[in-house]
Amino acid sequence: MKKRAKKKTTPKRKTQAAAPDKDLALREHLVYLLKGGGAHIHFMDALEGFPAGKRGTFAQGLAHTAWQLLEHARLAQWDILEFSRNAKHSSPEFPEGYWPKTPIPPSDEAWEKSVAAFQDDLEEMIRLVENSKTDLFARIPHGQRQTILREALVLADHNSYHLGQLVDLRRALGAWQNG
Repeated sequence: MKKRAKKKTTPKRKTQAAAPDKDLALREHLVYLLKGGGAHIHFMDALEGFPAGKRGTFAQGLAHTAWQLLEHARLAQWDILEFSRNAKHSSPEFPEGYWPKTPIPPSDEAWEKSVAAFQDDLEEMIRLVENSKTDLFARIPHGQRQTILREALVLADHNSYHLGQLVDLRRALGAWQNG
């Protein structure tokens, strides 16, 4: 008598049980990315100890000063955050509303205030992403097909791009000791 081959069965997936795990994993990955995780440094690492006398200095071959990059990143991040959570938000005029008026910070206090606002808005975006009541995939009602997921990814990408510029600027100005 021939033995019958056992029919291979695929275990049934528990999609309902897996969904919360996937949602949590996605949120954790987004937060990691927003904080600057991965193959690069954190945004605050590029700002920490930036010499006050060089914050408004142009480096040969580079288009922006540290003040311009910080303020631009802060303004764009604020706009993305407010768009994500506030239907009454009105974005600044593009591009002039996303850049400071001068290449030099008006004062050390202005620099510190900008750094603090950048950190605060980043933490707010992280809280929005971490909040399990935030549907990352739902269209933002006042947007044009955007979702919180898309906005978080745009923000992480934008911050990463300007982080690279800040590091290049610090290197060109001789103010970078981290590699």
